[in-house]
Amino acid sequence: MVKPVHRVVTGAHYGLKDWLVQRITAVLMAAYTGLLIILITVYQPESHEEFKALFSIQWMKIASLLFFAGLCWHAWVGVRNVLMDYVHPMPVRLTLQITCIVALLGYLIWFLDILWG
Repeated sequence: MVKPVHRVVTGAHYGLKDWLVQRITAVLMAAYTGLLIILITVYQPESHEEFKALFSIQWMKIASLLFFAGLCWHAWVGVRNVLMDYVHPMPVRLTLQITCIVALLGYLIWFLDILWG
């Protein structure tokens, strides 16, 4: 008679979700980068005022916000996974994760202030 195998599953099980988030945000960032290259090639802004005018268009602000939010999410998933794999003491890992979250939120707020300020 074959005995059933009882597997002990540990971990947070982020695998598929993390993989999908990384791919979607990477595609989003690549599309924005391509759009930005095309716009800079077409409009050829040469001064600060011309760049500012390019980023003052509402859809460009929204696209830039989506890019930066995707960048922050992409960075968070990557940093969190690295910390979970290589920083084993829980208090140190938690401190580093909180520091990363606070920094990324601060960067996002700063980006919003620059973009709409």
